[in-house]
This record gives sequence, structure tokens and C-alpha cells, in this order.
Amino acid sequence: MKNFVQSDLLRSLPKQFFASLVEKVGKVIAQGHDVINLGQGNPDQPTPTHIVEALQKAAANPHYHKYSPFRGYHFLKEAVATFYEREYNVKLDPEKEVAILFGGKAGLVEIPQCLVNPGDVVLVPDPGYPDYWSGIALARAKMEIMPLRMENGFLPDYKELSPNVAENAKLMFLNYPNNPTGAIATKEFFEETISFAAKNDICVVHDFAYGAIGFDGKKPLSFLQVDGAKEVGIEIYTFSKTYNMAGWRVGFAVGNESVIEALNLLQDHLYVSIFGAIQEAAAHALLAPQDCVCELVELYESRRNIFIRALKDIGWDVTAPAGSFFAWLPVPKGFTSETFADLLLEKAHVVVAPGIGFGEYGEGYVRAGLLTSQERLEEAAERIAKLNLFHAKV
Repeated sequence: MKNFVQSDLLRSLPKQFFASLVEKVGKVIAQGHDVINLGQGNPDQPTPTHIVEALQKAAANPHYHKYSPFRGYHFLKEAVATFYEREYNVKLDPEKEVAILFGGKAGLVEIPQCLVNPGDVVLVPDPGYPDYWSGIALARAKMEIMPLRMENGFLPDYKELSPNVAENAKLMFLNYPNNPTGAIATKEFFEETISFAAKNDICVVHDFAYGAIGFDGKKPLSFLQVDGAKEVGIEIYTFSKTYNMAGWRVGFAVGNESVIEALNLLQDHLYVSIFGAIQEAAAHALLAPQDCVCELVELYESRRNIFIRALKDIGWDVTAPAGSFFAWLPVPKGFTSETFADLLLEKAHVVVAPGIGFGEYGEGYVRAGLLTSQERLEEAAERIAKLNLFHAKV
């Protein structure tokens, strides 16, 4: 059989770092070990029953068995606008300022292809979500990193960027609550971002995937809540985390009218929108009482408190995340993020994600997901304690 060579474009895509992690985990499981997997970002709770029932009812509607409108049903865009006004006091024009997406990831990968040309500069947080890199590679753009350091609350410092980089940048990715660090943004930081973006003619793309998940009574701030945000960018939201709808592949982008139009235009050529019944269920999720969201955040906060306390009790100096469902944990001296993750997998049968997989400034940390039961999180800490890497509290 003839072996057809992949295009230069495909071969230019960044290597999927976490594919090798999945392979390592699979080998340990195949050996018969009980593995506690804290390395994933896949919600472990089911979609709330009322949303599933809305889908089941809508799926029987023959109207949805035909092609959906290219740019999505108006009722879903109206629901998005209602959701944003209710939750964030942000007014949106449903037709001009909302784009329906095949999940948040699709929008994040598509946006560089909409706005930048080969060789243009795109600013990305480091550490950050690796799929930002994929979209930049597909657009043949140039990536410049913005280091996220603990001493700055894992917020980028725009003064670190050279004037040349700032002037040539066309696009910037941000993500708060942050994956992988769990940090949240302040109003002052977003104000600074808007000023920086306006001065340098940069489009800001705020990845708000974990927008519902804030702890200690603090609701995460939407980028669009800050004056001037719509002038310089958009926000991308997904149903995956807020409503445990990861497998449903539905999300949306909101904000700057010209960017929304660019996204819609690209998607006109790629898709014929999402199954209408999924859109109806998604609208229901946004408009129905949000008790299920509150309960989910309480669950994650409870897990966070138990896990962080358990790690501190074994002597690990860790900081509790302010948002998201991840904990960002410093590795002990003498280890890299990858060698430490390998040790935990091989000796404790606990999976964490090495920080280097999120960029060079992720080195020195591992990411642990709060996506398993409290009992399993406590057991993970107990297993790690037996490695005698830390000095337990007396």
C-alpha cells in the first residue's frame, strides 16, 4: 500500500506531549496496578439530569433532523446574551456579538486562522493550554511567550515584553481562572491588559473555560465586565466545565463584533453548525436555575480543601488554587517535573501532569486534577507520603 506523505502544515504541528503520558499510564494499568489518575482534565461528574432530559426531548423533534442554520440557532445566541447579562451584567447583541462553537477548543484553535497571517506574532501565556500552540502553527504565525510566575500571581507582566514584540503582536491569549496554575485575574490586571492591547492594536482572546469555578466566595471575573474589553477582544466560554458537558462539544465566543464575524465566516466554510437538539439543551442549561453549578463548585472546593490539607500534612509546601479544578504543585528538589511525575506513577501509581508539558515556565511544577472522589484524593496523598520525599507535620 502506498504511503502518502503528510503535508508540511501537518508536520509543523507541535508534538502532543500528553500522548506520551497516556501511553505511560496505560502500561502501568496493564501491569495490573490500581492507578489514581490526577493527570487528566476530563470532568468526572455526569451532565445534570435536567439538561440530559432537554436533549432527549429535543432529539425527537424532526425539525432538528435537518441541517442547522450555518451560524447556529438564534435561540441559543439569545440564551447566551441572557446568561451574560444575568451572570456578569454584560449586554451582548445576539446576532453580532455571539458565535456558536464546536466546543471551546475549536474556537481557540480557529481564532489565529481568522486574524493573523504567516509570520505575525501571537502572545501566549507560559505555562498555558497547549492547544493555543496548535492554532498558531496552523496559521503559520510566530509565538512569543508571556511568562507566568508565582511571584506575580501567575499573571503576565507586559513590561517584560520588548517594544518590538509588543508592536508586532496581533493576538494574545489569556486564561483565568488559569489552566494549569489555578490563578484568577483581577480587575486591575484586565484594565492593564485592555490599555496594553489598545496601544499596540492587539486582539485579546480570553479563554474563560473555568469561568464558573472560583473558590472562597470569589466569583471569577469575566474579561467583558471591564470597560473597553469589547473594543479589543473576545471571550470564549465552554459548557464542558460549568455543566459537565465535555462530550457534547458546544461552546461560544462573545465580544468584539469584527472578531465574531471572522469566526463565523471561517466556520461557514468548515461546518454546518451543531445538532439542533444539542443547541436547545445548551440554551436550557444557560437559562435554567443554576443550582447544579453551585453544587459542582462546592464539590470542587471541598475536594480542593481535603487534597491540599492532606498534602500539607505530609509536609508538601503547596498553595491552594483560587479557581479551576486543578492544583499546581511545586516538585521537590532534585527532580524535574517529568522525573517527579514518572516517580509518582511508577512508585505510588498516582498520575500527575508534568509542568513542562504546558511550556518552559511550567518546569518545576506538576498539575493535579480534582476530578476524582475525596477518598481517592486522600489516598493519593497517602501513597505519596510513603515515598518519604517530604517531612510530615508532627
